[in-house]
Amino acid sequence: MQPLTDKWMRILGVPLLALVGQWAMYGYTNVPYPDDWRIPFFFVLGSVLVWETNRWGIIFSRRRYPEQTQTWQRVLYQLSWFIVFASLIRITQTWFYQQIGLWHSTELFEFKPYFFNTLVSVVGTVQIAAVYEGIYLYQRWRITYEEAEELKKVNLQSQLDSLKTQINPHFLFNNLNSLSSLITSDAQQAEQFLDELSSVYRYLLRQDERSLCPLSEEIQFIQSYFYLLKTRFGDGIFMKIEVDERLMAYLIAPLTLQILFENAIRHNIISIDQPLTIRVYAEQANLYVENNRQARKNATASNQTGLQDRIATYKLLDQPSVTVYQDEAKFRVGVPLSIPPGERALPKSEHS
Repeated sequence: MQPLTDKWMRILGVPLLALVGQWAMYGYTNVPYPDDWRIPFFFVLGSVLVWETNRWGIIFSRRRYPEQTQTWQRVLYQLSWFIVFASLIRITQTWFYQQIGLWHSTELFEFKPYFFNTLVSVVGTVQIAAVYEGIYLYQRWRITYEEAEELKKVNLQSQLDSLKTQINPHFLFNNLNSLSSLITSDAQQAEQFLDELSSVYRYLLRQDERSLCPLSEEIQFIQSYFYLLKTRFGDGIFMKIEVDERLMAYLIAPLTLQILFENAIRHNIISIDQPLTIRVYAEQANLYVENNRQARKNATASNQTGLQDRIATYKLLDQPSVTVYQDEAKFRVGVPLSIPPGERALPKSEHS
């Protein structure tokens, strides 16, 4: 939440508005404006106290209901706060006026001064708070607009990165080298390798057409993709897929698994002595990709652009957040699965 930047309003604005409000109150009640300096002094002092107290109501309401969609809750919270605290302060102040003899009355609680003293404070506070709320709504709209524009840029960059991945020369050359070796040593396996490579590229080349795809297609793709990795790394890499068949119709952003697999491969040692195991499993409508951590000593610095782009993609799609967890032994990314249209979610106990 952005802090309130209202220093001059607190120093000059509230006291001036208090004097104007008091003058208006005396004019409305047909009572001559007093010559006693104590009355405007205590009124201004009370107004400052009322505003500082109600200002906390504005702060608390924004902490509790910060979003634009929560405007009515925030406004009702503020109004309730203003009425309660302004009334308490002004009633106490009016009673104090009577005790020190600022006016003479035969009744201990004369309704009119108590009522108008409280009314002016509540109305004045509401008017000032309305300006604050208008500024706050504009700021929230501005932030939302800028975030949307930034997410559009991220999405475009993600699409560009996806295109780069599709034609990544290193990926292509590594697989062509593997294919070349297989042709001379195992023609049958070379044919299967070529089929899997074709499947991978067919999938890659048609992913700009949609924002979500069935999990079953991602699983099928990652199996073909992993076949290429397994051919290259042999017993240095393993994959486990543990996903309930009933979740296969759920939706996921295309190429999510490829990005997470690439992230694991890029940052970890892969060898027969230190094999990398990538586990894919589902719990409570979330898909998790987890790998054992064995970081490369001479790994180049990385800002995990692919992972960050995937997180931004889910935010752009208005999906639940991607979660990231790591400790000394493992690295895990959790991706939300969307319920396909026309289907009901599985009970939580059945997801895992």
